[in-house]
Amino acid sequence: MAVRPIFIPKLEGDFLVKTQNIDFEWFPGLSVSQKQKSIDSLHTEAKKLEGIEKVLEISSKSKNKLGIALSAFNLMIKSTKGKQVSVECVFQSSKVFEGDIQYLDLLEVSSREAKKDSRLKSSGRVIAFRTYGKKDKEWKTEPITAYYDWLYVNALNQHTEFHKELLEYSAFSDIEFNPEKSLNCQAYSVALFCSLFKRGILKKALESQEFFLSLYEDYKIDNSYTSRKQLGMFL
Repeated sequence: MAVRPIFIPKLEGDFLVKTQNIDFEWFPGLSVSQKQKSIDSLHTEAKKLEGIEKVLEISSKSKNKLGIALSAFNLMIKSTKGKQVSVECVFQSSKVFEGDIQYLDLLEVSSREAKKDSRLKSSGRVIAFRTYGKKDKEWKTEPITAYYDWLYVNALNQHTEFHKELLEYSAFSDIEFNPEKSLNCQAYSVALFCSLFKRGILKKALESQEFFLSLYEDYKIDNSYTSRKQLGMFL
């Protein structure tokens, strides 16, 4: 057995997204087939919850083409120069480490290479985020997950071809996400996008950094970080 969160967009009330930890049967192994068995098991248990009818796995292991396309490794965002770069590469390249160190060369490699770059673990503490190295677009490291959420939601907003199908789902998962090891979760960011879209505040949230950050004060936050705390997995 294992426990993983699913993320549920909320269309009204104090929460934009609710996180629900699900107990399900885990199928060990690194093969895609084993991962997909675990996904099926997770979704079967999730659908037992009231109001959860369709769950979309957001990862490269998804059985659904949409879920694969929305993996941060695959979802592309248009840079200021018009170049298409994956969310993963932009996120990793945006990290600013102590000593004002930033690795913008990660914009030029594959998503997997960017995530696995050894410098990200040997450069000390992340002190800020700067998209494409622009100091006037700097984000603080708190609220936790805010920058990643903003980046992902921006990228997804550019892909209108996905919106209609995406909005039909009532919850989202990421079998690769382990709250014990990670904070940012693409499935949470998808759920946040759906909530903002359906509440009619998506455009305003993306036009203003100040307004986007205010969401983390004006609404109760129930994300991957709070999921970790619920499970007793403290930093």
